[in-house]
Amino acid sequence: MRILCVDDDPAELSRTAELCRALRQKPEVAAFADGTAALAYLSGHPARIALLDVVMPGMDGLALARRIRQEHPGTAVIFLTAHAEHAAEAFRLHAAGYILKPADPERLAEEVDYALSILPPERSAPHIRAQTFGGFELLIDGRPVNFPRARAKELLAYLIDRQGRGVTRADIFAALWEDESYDRPRQKYLDVVIRSLRKTLEDCGAGELLELRQGVLRIRPEVLDCDLYRFFDGDVEAINAYRGEYMSPYSWASITEAFVDRYSGEKGGAQ
Repeated sequence: MRILCVDDDPAELSRTAELCRALRQKPEVAAFADGTAALAYLSGHPARIALLDVVMPGMDGLALARRIRQEHPGTAVIFLTAHAEHAAEAFRLHAAGYILKPADPERLAEEVDYALSILPPERSAPHIRAQTFGGFELLIDGRPVNFPRARAKELLAYLIDRQGRGVTRADIFAALWEDESYDRPRQKYLDVVIRSLRKTLEDCGAGELLELRQGVLRIRPEVLDCDLYRFFDGDVEAINAYRGEYMSPYSWASITEAFVDRYSGEKGGAQ
């Protein structure tokens, strides 16, 4: 479990973080002095609880809570502030709690327990996860995979882009090498790339992701958590995580990027 703490006062931020680390849940704690940095962190590191000060320069706690509610609905907000007069507005934002400083450890524990009780059960972290918005990364148990061959990484990205549809070697070559001639030496090189990809996935415990049958290669979407797939499924966090770039290093990705742009425009941002 992760708790996000946001407070522009360094001493208060440090104290809050320490109180959170002492909770019975033994959460991972991420501490930030401003809302913009906290939101950027949340986009890649989901948190169950956000503990927010109210009065802060720039983006105040109420504005930050609105963004969290819109972009990260799986995060419960608890306000931790010296200002009692903002309580009504806080609860209009469906805050899970409102604590006055200095925080009492028992009161904090009670509010965190309550917030967790009203949240849906936490999904276990996916074993295999693909990040396609922006650049491309494959993560196994949260750690990026190192690909000895750049073309093997691009091949996996292309297969993920195909969303489980099978592709032949000729299809792969046409996408990754575009106008080059698919002659015998290049066919052999593509075989080397495929073998490299298979070995990399097997070595990191993700061999089940790749399927090769009768010369047709595909990934198995059912064993993969992917932001693109969740985006098209209507997942709010995935929709809000899209910032106009998809698999940015690869020219063949522009077709899917156009579909994502159009879908994002039709949605007008998740609510």
